[in-house]
Amino acid sequence: MKLGFLYAGQGSQHPGMGADLYEAYPAFRAVFDSAPVEFDLKQVCFQDPDGVLNQTQYTQPCMVAFAAGLTAVLRERGILPELAAGLSLGEYSALHAAGVFDAAAAIRLVAFRGKAMERAAGGRESAMVAVLGLDRAPLQDACQRASALGTVVIANYNCPGQMVIGGNRAAVEQAALIAKELGAKRTMPLKVSGPFHTPLMAPAGEELADYFQTITFGQPQFPVLFNCLGRARQEDDPSIPELLVRQVQSSVWMEDSIRSMADQGVDAIVEIGPGKALSGFVRKTVPGLPVCAVESTADVEGLKNTLEQLMKEKDQ
Repeated sequence: MKLGFLYAGQGSQHPGMGADLYEAYPAFRAVFDSAPVEFDLKQVCFQDPDGVLNQTQYTQPCMVAFAAGLTAVLRERGILPELAAGLSLGEYSALHAAGVFDAAAAIRLVAFRGKAMERAAGGRESAMVAVLGLDRAPLQDACQRASALGTVVIANYNCPGQMVIGGNRAAVEQAALIAKELGAKRTMPLKVSGPFHTPLMAPAGEELADYFQTITFGQPQFPVLFNCLGRARQEDDPSIPELLVRQVQSSVWMEDSIRSMADQGVDAIVEIGPGKALSGFVRKTVPGLPVCAVESTADVEGLKNTLEQLMKEKDQ
């Protein structure tokens, strides 16, 4: 069975994530126990007594440690992808799965990334708003019409009829109003700490560019579909470090990545959680493509049976 892995991004984290996996699987424990972070990773992920899990500088290393640990568990069971992608932060987990970074390097890298993004967002009057039920062209028009008030762009192309705009608060709020006039069914402000995947994150990109010069990037062992391309990297595309610098300050083409994964003939997609948001994106983007989410010991233990059942249902 040709599998594609999709790695969850920031926003799906929750207290308790990974606690059962830590107890059940030595491979998961090994990742958590060796994670190079400046805080108690297990305490933040499993309990979050100080309420910091949703702060970007904590969220990013916690999410990547979770993903790396779960990837190690699945690898031990012979469950491997033939290509992978991730939503925003999840791209780093996909690159780890492909062998570009080991777990420690990936966690250390995103810990730096989280702090750089918080610094870039600091002191800005920014906003991000989810827009539902509108096509790309009219939403792009809404952003263009509101741009006199500041930066506003489509930050996330998640799936048909679900996108996110971001930028300077006044411009984003105006674009959301215009989107409603153009037929959007609903707009929802998001509780985020910065205008992620917009040009306002350029300072974070500059910090990442400098940081990347200090680390080694391995060759991916299978294709990774990049957020800023919506497809796998080709030989004449920018390097992986350059794509990651671009990623933090440009749109995430998740819908296009999912379509590309389907076009490359995957039999099923496995979402590496926590959460199941990406599974919903897959169902809306490529109806009929089998997809399931894995975030618990029960999911791991039942994954092979789940995939076999999904394939049977597809064939009927």
